[in-house]
Amino acid sequence: MDRRNFIASLAGSSLVLASGAAIAQSSPSPRELRIGFQKNGVLLIAKQQGVLEKRFKPQGIEIKWVEFQFGPPLLEALNVGSIDYGPTGDAPPIFAQAAKANLLYVATQEAAGSGAAILLPPKSPIQTLAELKGKKIAFAKASSSHNLTIAAIEKAGLGYDEFTPVYLPPADARAAFERGSVDAWTIWDPFFAIAEAIPGVRILSLSKGIVSQNSFYLANRDFTTKNPEIVAAINDELAKVARWADSHRGEVASVQAAATGLPIEPWKRSVERSDFVIAPLNPRVLDEQQRVADRFHRLGLIPKPINVRDIVWDWKPTA
Repeated sequence: MDRRNFIASLAGSSLVLASGAAIAQSSPSPRELRIGFQKNGVLLIAKQQGVLEKRFKPQGIEIKWVEFQFGPPLLEALNVGSIDYGPTGDAPPIFAQAAKANLLYVATQEAAGSGAAILLPPKSPIQTLAELKGKKIAFAKASSSHNLTIAAIEKAGLGYDEFTPVYLPPADARAAFERGSVDAWTIWDPFFAIAEAIPGVRILSLSKGIVSQNSFYLANRDFTTKNPEIVAAINDELAKVARWADSHRGEVASVQAAATGLPIEPWKRSVERSDFVIAPLNPRVLDEQQRVADRFHRLGLIPKPINVRDIVWDWKPTA
């Protein structure tokens, strides 16, 4: 995705600090709640279990699920109001905030595992991150894999101009990786788990030890302003699902395999290295997210510095 087009498409919106405690209900409840999701993680489990449908049916609110392959397109939809709520990795909200997108952070899934990696194709001679100098690395622009690539390159003592980024969404990146058009691929689960099972594919570096890749739940700002209790209820339900998932990992793998049509073995690997805790954003998460924002600004990938705390909504869990 072209960053300039992304920024231009979001340029007319504005962001302000919002507090769930300070926002009052000012309009009737919506008849439909539009949830953006990707085919992994807590929201996929919630979809399969029908927990949001059960929570909101007594209020006469229908749930509409809208699938996305990765974060930036989901946030574009969130900004323009095509969806109300959705998850993403660490980098997409940075680009969205820099473009003055109409959204808020409403919850986080703090990472401690290694659900992302830089992969090498079969027969690659590369052994170290430093050997990526001058090489072609595939990843989705403005995604969490973009941030991981930059952090890994910097850890190796290389500059952003010392490798060739190949901006591709996951499916296209996998095709380029398998036909040998790129030297490395930075990717997250479940794509990571699927690719690592290809004979000869090697892991050059896991995300753990390079960068903390937290995930986030965001909501349209206008929707949150009008419906704070609905956003809080979504968060509360997803927190319950996360607690269930943490103690039922085998069932999680089965649920996700059934939902995606993918073999269960990659999902077992993905689930075992996942963290299932959904909570309000804390200072540790916010500090890490600010470092991500500062990194992108330092490299000129976003046009101006931003303060991530400016768009954080204050969720008070009740469950």
